[in-house]
Amino acid sequence: MTAPRPDGTPSEALSRLAALHDVATSYRPSPDTTVPASAAAVTRALAALGVDASTEEAVRAALAVREQEIAERLLPPTVVAWGARPPEALAALPEGARLEIRTEDGGTRASAEDLPPGVHLLTATAPDGRTARAHLIVAPPRLPAVEGRSYGLLVQLYSLLSRRSWGMGDLADLGELAAWAGRALGAGFVQVNPLHAAVPGPPTDPSPYRPSSRRFPDPVHLRVEAVPEFAYVEDRERLHALLERAARLREAVLGKGELIDRDAVWDAKREALDLVRTVPLGPGRAAALRAFRAEQGQALEDHATWYALAEAHGPDWRRWPAPLRDPRSAETARAREELRDRVDFHSWLVWLTDAQLTAAQRAAREAGMGVGIVHDLAVGVHPTGADAWAQQDHFAPGMSVGAPPDAFNARGQDWGLPPWRPDRLAESGYAPFRDLLRGLFRYAGALRIDHVMGLFRLWWVPEGLPPTEGTYVRYDAEAMLAVLVLEASRAGSLVIGEDLGTVEPGVREALRERGVYGTSVLWFERDWEGDRRPLPPERWRADCLATATTHDLPSTAARLTGEHVELRDRLGLLTRPLAEERAEAEADVGEWLERLEELGLLPATAEGGSDASREEAGIQAVYRYLLRTPARMVGVWLPDGVGDRRPQNLPGTWDQYPNWRLPVADAEGRPVTLEDLAASPRLRRLTDVLRADALVAPDRPARPLDTPGARPPTAFDTLGTVDKKNALRAGALAAGTTLMMLLMSSPALALNRDDGDDPGTGLSVIETLGLYVLLPIGLFVVIAGLVMVADKSHQKKDPTSSNVRTKADAKA
Repeated sequence: MTAPRPDGTPSEALSRLAALHDVATSYRPSPDTTVPASAAAVTRALAALGVDASTEEAVRAALAVREQEIAERLLPPTVVAWGARPPEALAALPEGARLEIRTEDGGTRASAEDLPPGVHLLTATAPDGRTARAHLIVAPPRLPAVEGRSYGLLVQLYSLLSRRSWGMGDLADLGELAAWAGRALGAGFVQVNPLHAAVPGPPTDPSPYRPSSRRFPDPVHLRVEAVPEFAYVEDRERLHALLERAARLREAVLGKGELIDRDAVWDAKREALDLVRTVPLGPGRAAALRAFRAEQGQALEDHATWYALAEAHGPDWRRWPAPLRDPRSAETARAREELRDRVDFHSWLVWLTDAQLTAAQRAAREAGMGVGIVHDLAVGVHPTGADAWAQQDHFAPGMSVGAPPDAFNARGQDWGLPPWRPDRLAESGYAPFRDLLRGLFRYAGALRIDHVMGLFRLWWVPEGLPPTEGTYVRYDAEAMLAVLVLEASRAGSLVIGEDLGTVEPGVREALRERGVYGTSVLWFERDWEGDRRPLPPERWRADCLATATTHDLPSTAARLTGEHVELRDRLGLLTRPLAEERAEAEADVGEWLERLEELGLLPATAEGGSDASREEAGIQAVYRYLLRTPARMVGVWLPDGVGDRRPQNLPGTWDQYPNWRLPVADAEGRPVTLEDLAASPRLRRLTDVLRADALVAPDRPARPLDTPGARPPTAFDTLGTVDKKNALRAGALAAGTTLMMLLMSSPALALNRDDGDDPGTGLSVIETLGLYVLLPIGLFVVIAGLVMVADKSHQKKDPTSSNVRTKADAKA
């Protein structure tokens, strides 16, 4: 190994080599502190990038090679253009260099100006004959700003069970929640946890943030009964037994207080889906499946192949027979054909899940939500999973993503997720990132990016070393942002970056410049550079999702009551005496309650009420405070609506706490179903706070029975304001038409008149014309006029009538 300095830090030559490969040799946990990286961490990071720095001679050789590469190259592997402006990288080309740009739609250009958005292929030829090829990403300058403000619900989908779930929340529950929240509560979005495909168990890692694949969804979220072929399964006895099994799983969680058992749920669903698959697809659905597989291409084939191989050889591809570890080997190709039925099965599962995800987003938008479903993108994937196998040439071997030591965690963090290699991403034109985003934006109204700072740099921890022995590796943030903005704009979706924790200077500004929202959590928003007291609401940023908590933090009820401190004490997680922890937590909450009282957001009557009423008043005051900020999106943690005190995830624990396995529950810990939530007076009181502050103007008023599980609505109930007016018009016109038909057929009017000597000779031509043509026209005009008068009267009384709804529809 290259000789480090006496203090273990990199030598000057190693530092120069690291800088040329975007590997940091120090970091700053605070503005006034710089911490050097160890020579071992830097050397290991370079090795993961294919650079030998093991000896001083190797460092000198690698340095010479890299400096020559940079000096001789005409273009970097990927260049970026924002809007109609040509890429800045072209300014470094020699004078007289010729350009040829092959656009992604097959066209050819000789100029980089006014290019359409997309990922194009750029070829530059210098006068001396040197040629360079680069991927050219052309993206809009920024994502469009969202008009107005909206509030929405934040929930971990698995925790939201309905009376129809199979032991955990599913995509039908998500669609039902969105439809109810949009219509009854005026909510603009529902944000869920990552729904990425998991590494199969048992036991399955319950964390949604360590998936097997971020590119494809997990079929455990399917509602089996919603698959069209389910109705035609012939083995009804076996199917009935599976439905009874599903009911027992549901009752175990809701009625017996057991934890969500993902593996048991998937075992039952997999058996049911095997039955459903015996039903042949109709011609239309068969064609749709073929089109989906063709569209997804090799990525889906690799994904399904991994799952088929995992069934045969286990879920850790690193322990498979050596030839199968290579997704492109001849042995893997043969195994794929031998397992063709299982490969087809797993491809079919992805197609079904994609369809139900799309249906959930459609339900949200049809319910009037301006955004709809906000999906979550995890920061990485499991090292043994499908993505790490299929894209292993893009991952850094022997490395894991984590976080350096900071004020909250002196030992740092190792998340166990292999990082992407920035050099391989650039060489491919960021193809894996593009494909990943394109897949998620198929059904996302917005995308939350966990640890969005990872677009700029990631903390790489060498395998076998503690997190303190890591170092930062930088990515081309401009290219990563360009891909993100390009794909989001194509889909018409928003992007929300989770930018909590240590954020290097300039990151939030760069995100804001491109229209990417940030995340602001109330308890962390203090005047850190001033008096360190709660930040006044008017000083909050506008381009963010403002929330009171997240899945990794205590619920608002737990924080207000101090339950989060008591929980950590029971689990032995406190690093200081309980009294000190309690005092600090109480002081923190006390300062916030004082600010809430100063602003008149915490009613004085709350002081004299019961503990439960004071707690509920405190939660409402917290969300009132969020409404006082300029934040364009306000997120309500759904468990806050019923007083749930348990966190969904308690960082720093594994077996000590049931992370990712708890259903939503009330203040007493009793599980609460989706139907219970919809009927909950407490939740309705909280959402009324949001609506009373005129955060949004819902398309339609809430109705007491507009809840899952209530009386089935009539066709008239399910119509929106404008639809009801159309129904009234149609009804009036139909009534008028019926009246005219009755009039025309009435013997009293359509007389076979006795005309003296010739009884029954009938009407004259003039009389016939008047009776059968002019009279109906006159009646039609009268009825239409009455409808128009009633319509104008209705518009005066109903501010949510046609004009307002039309604008909402235009936004959608």
